[in-house]
Amino acid sequence: MINYFTAVKNRLEKILAHRLFWRLTPIIALAFTSVAQAATEEGGAAHSAAFTFLWIAVLLIAAKISNLVEKFGQPSVLGELVIGVILGNMALIGIHWFEPIKTDPIITFLSELGVVILLFQIGLESNIAKMKQVGLKAFLVATVGVITPFVLGTYVVGPWILPGLSSNAYLFLGATLTATSVGITARVFKDLNKLQIPEAQIVLGAAVIDDVLGLIILAVVSAIVTVGSVGLGVITWITAKAILFLALSIIIGQILAPYLGKFFAKIQTGVGMKLTLAVSFGLFLAFLAQMIGLAPIVGAFAAGLILDPVHFKYFKDPQVVEDVKEVISEYPDQNLKEKMNKALEHHSHRHVEDLIEPIGFFLVPLFFVHTGINVNLQTMFNLPVLMVALGITVAAFVGKIVSGLVAGKVHKWLVGFGMVPRGEVGLIFAVIGRSLGVVSEEVFSVIVIMVILTTLATPPILNYLLKKMDNPPAPQDSVKNSPSAV
Repeated sequence: MINYFTAVKNRLEKILAHRLFWRLTPIIALAFTSVAQAATEEGGAAHSAAFTFLWIAVLLIAAKISNLVEKFGQPSVLGELVIGVILGNMALIGIHWFEPIKTDPIITFLSELGVVILLFQIGLESNIAKMKQVGLKAFLVATVGVITPFVLGTYVVGPWILPGLSSNAYLFLGATLTATSVGITARVFKDLNKLQIPEAQIVLGAAVIDDVLGLIILAVVSAIVTVGSVGLGVITWITAKAILFLALSIIIGQILAPYLGKFFAKIQTGVGMKLTLAVSFGLFLAFLAQMIGLAPIVGAFAAGLILDPVHFKYFKDPQVVEDVKEVISEYPDQNLKEKMNKALEHHSHRHVEDLIEPIGFFLVPLFFVHTGINVNLQTMFNLPVLMVALGITVAAFVGKIVSGLVAGKVHKWLVGFGMVPRGEVGLIFAVIGRSLGVVSEEVFSVIVIMVILTTLATPPILNYLLKKMDNPPAPQDSVKNSPSAV
């Protein structure tokens, strides 16, 4: 009897909730429409703090909804970019609600901060020791995979299919083609349990070097645009300055970081101090990079490389780690204690990344959705622009696939295609080029199409190559001699 009444109660709740939802939906939509229209009215409060709060909420929710693409095997960055493109082009069908987002200075700043946090996270997840262990193959793959697309974009394909642009525009186009978003490739290898195969190790190792080389090229090109000269002496100095900044910041940072950690730990050893020290260190190096004429993301990446778990050894472990350690300390089995402590060590070492991650969840999607919002679909529907984008995409594929030729005695196609996706890194380069005034709206749209196509096409190609490698065709002789053939 009790179960019967419980079932009836649950059913009634579902009916009421369903009816309430459909009654509230038009009310919420009407309220949002009224607020959005008020924001777009001339002389309205489009730049007030209240409307900025609204737009941030809209962008964050839109970014989460766009994560539906993961159910189809695509990376979340692709969904965030696409949903931004949709919101930013609603004006084409007469809906102007989201136009104020394009010019809101606070959202623009937050999206730029999101880029810095993203590169800081990438630096944290990279490791200098691992960079030394990746070997000659990974270095060769990264070098070829950076130089080839840069030359193709700057001196061959760019001037050929986009005639009449400035030399700085071609330089930025080439720089954008050098980027690799290895997170997409790593996800495919991980999902198929192939992270330990030689091809995966070469791709992941090359991606770390690729990041460094790409950021140096970005720093050099950005500085060339700022200086307004492309003389050999200037390029040499800018390159040396970029390399010196990375080298000195890493060397000096590795020396100073333990002392800074020890000093601040004497004040407080809690999570708040640990987070503050990490974020402030990243922002400070981003500031230093920009002060000497480099992109702030170069400094943020260097800061992430510098900060190792050992620099925070004076701080408290995460609360869950401390609680588990307290429980297992009472266990009599010494072997079990050692295994548990070893398992907990990983979570202790990742604590800084775990602390930064929520900040990334807040700021990084803002960058991608905001970037998509600023893409003009009218330029994409322009047939000449679309044809140019397809040409640039071919160059983007070729420039990375050839890197597999120097990978040694492995599956060269797998390594080459593993380096293809541009993802968020290519978008970062494009946004910086546009902010410097050298990447026009048409070229920016071309780059976004290239990023979408390389990001969308790579996972199914890798999936096919990996499965084909697992099931190679039988040799012709063995087929002839098999019982079924007789």
